[in-house]
Amino acid sequence: MENITLIGTLFALGYVLQKLRIFPLDMPLILNRFVITIALPALILAQVPKLDLSMQMFIPPIIAWVVMVLSALAVLLFSRLMRFSRSVEGALLLVAVLTNSSFVGIPMITAYLGEESLGYLMMYDQLGTAIALSTYGALVVALYAHQGDPSPRAIARKILTFPPFIAVVVGLLLIDRGYPAFLDATLEALSATIIPLALISAGLQLQLRLPKEELGAFSVALFIKLALAPAIAIGLCATMDWQGMAAHVAIMEAGMAPMITAGVVASVAGLAPRLATSIVGYGILASFATSALLYAMII
Repeated sequence: MENITLIGTLFALGYVLQKLRIFPLDMPLILNRFVITIALPALILAQVPKLDLSMQMFIPPIIAWVVMVLSALAVLLFSRLMRFSRSVEGALLLVAVLTNSSFVGIPMITAYLGEESLGYLMMYDQLGTAIALSTYGALVVALYAHQGDPSPRAIARKILTFPPFIAVVVGLLLIDRGYPAFLDATLEALSATIIPLALISAGLQLQLRLPKEELGAFSVALFIKLALAPAIAIGLCATMDWQGMAAHVAIMEAGMAPMITAGVVASVAGLAPRLATSIVGYGILASFATSALLYAMII
């Protein structure tokens, strides 16, 4: 309970700081860059080498991709039934499909499942969501924002040079090998910054302007992201008889809030910007309740 309270406090602090305008407007970008290039790679390097090299470690990314594919199909189905505009459909293909597996997912899920969940969180995030953002996300923007076809070479370069992805590869190569004490302590210290910085950054970016004329699309997005996606993960785990920490992490990640970066990408691409930011903002707030419900269901 103390960890959940801490998460809520840090998130609220970020929102208050946004309203007080104490920091420059690009402060979230600065914090995000530190998290992506320093804190998250440090966390990955500290945790991934501790994993057992088994099928269990690949359960989270497998579930991540199945959930994303089926969620995208659900968006297309609802879009046809409710006759969403092409811009709204493109926005939902980003924010209703891509989960906030790092900035909100890591602190939220470790608060529920403990630090032993971190390795599996890294696998879900880096081999699932992060790659999807660079590939699937780029494809959605190209198809819906009329910015031309994404170059396969450019996408591959972006993935292979992404610091957290590099850290995953290095971490997998270092399984069963230890670090010198000083390096281990350094990685632990740097990785400890991810929770406060990520949550404050999320609060700084929170937008709560609900577009009433797009309430239907808004409701569909949150239903898919916070209800359908974890239901798919639960069903897949039951079908495949996947249990334990790997399955629990994947289910809770599937039900996390919409990815903040997906909202940013949608806004920059001109895909229903106000709707996208509202879905992300309210989705983060709603995930405090839905994550507690998911935890109660799987434990």
